[in-house]
Amino acid sequence: MWQRLSFRTQLFLPLGVMFITALIMGGVLLHVFTTGQLAEENEPAQRSTRAVAEALNSALRSSGNPRRTLQDFVRMLDASSDIQFHPVEAGSTPLAPRPLQGPHGPPTWFVNLLTIPDLHIAFPVTIEGQRVGDIVFTPDLSAALFETWVGFLALAGFVLALIGLTAIIAYVLAGSALRPLQDLGEGLTRLRRGDYATPIPVTGPPEIRRSCEEGNALATTLAQLSQDNRDLLHRLVSLQDDERRDLARELHDELGPLLFGIRAGTIALSDAAPPAGNLGKSVEDVMRSVEALQQTNRRILDRLRPLYIEELGLATSVQTLLQNFRRQAPHIDLTATIDPDLNEIDAPLAQTVYRVIQEALTNVLRHAAANKAHVQATIAGEVLTLEISDDGGGFPADNVFGRGLTGMHERVRALSGSLSLLRADDRTYVRCRLPVETIRDEPVST
Repeated sequence: MWQRLSFRTQLFLPLGVMFITALIMGGVLLHVFTTGQLAEENEPAQRSTRAVAEALNSALRSSGNPRRTLQDFVRMLDASSDIQFHPVEAGSTPLAPRPLQGPHGPPTWFVNLLTIPDLHIAFPVTIEGQRVGDIVFTPDLSAALFETWVGFLALAGFVLALIGLTAIIAYVLAGSALRPLQDLGEGLTRLRRGDYATPIPVTGPPEIRRSCEEGNALATTLAQLSQDNRDLLHRLVSLQDDERRDLARELHDELGPLLFGIRAGTIALSDAAPPAGNLGKSVEDVMRSVEALQQTNRRILDRLRPLYIEELGLATSVQTLLQNFRRQAPHIDLTATIDPDLNEIDAPLAQTVYRVIQEALTNVLRHAAANKAHVQATIAGEVLTLEISDDGGGFPADNVFGRGLTGMHERVRALSGSLSLLRADDRTYVRCRLPVETIRDEPVST
């Protein structure tokens, strides 16, 4: 639970606990020492009360009219004085503590927290051996309690100011440490996402600065490795294209003439002596097999290397690819938006664009069971965007990229592009972004 709290919470929570603990300890100390302090402060007054009672009794014994002397003494007493005369005729009800005086006394809850000792004391007054009353001491504790309340407020204020100052210092120090850590975390996130160009700000304490410097060094190393990887992928793709070109040339130059020779020989044989019976049927089977082999050879040549891209341009080649798709899948409503600027891009990029569209449409035809599909190829600034979508059943959750799309992904990465496959709004999308430098015209729809 503690580890889930933020750094600032972990820092300020103990400070808050310290503040509350200090207040509680201050209350406990006041509760412990108030009793002894009040008793010590009122001890001289108690001795004075005893002396007054002894002096009064002595005066009454030597007076000719002790009753009158007692009355004169009572009249001289101030009603607000701590020393009062309590006659016996008033009954034996014990004197209640004097209420706290003054409009700005301590609050009741604070007084209830204190242990106030019983400081009342009474000394008997006698006339001719008969007890006529008591000289009592009823102290007014308002001033003492108010002084204690002020001391408590001063203590609380000092603790609060100390905690506040500590919190401000901690906040500033935490900010100076957290900001570089946040920059470091954001930099590591950029590294994870493949952004190696944005450096991590080197700020904060020396320990964090060293971590930022190591992060920037790691970014430089990863950028170099990423570039080397792209160069290697580009080299591999180039080698694959060279192999496909060589294989296509071999098939075209070797297998094509052989198939043509078989076809021509079969036709010549059929024309020279028209076959009859089973021989005629065999000749027809040979002709059909040769035609099937020639079509298969052309299809293999087209997948190995569509040579007409260099002759007709990429846009026209893509349109031809779409027309072939419509002939093969008349049940799928295929629409397209093709940018004519595709003819301006270079051969490696053109090959990749053609292959991505070809592989995506092949997947739609074989696996999607779709009714509608759409192909969009546009150039905006220095980015070429491809999007092939369909309303089919989508792709298995555990097999996002098949063999064909994996090969396309490698091609796209070799050109510093991105390829993604996603499902949204009951449609499947293959999206590809490739860097390109060309002038863009308005796309045309078919």
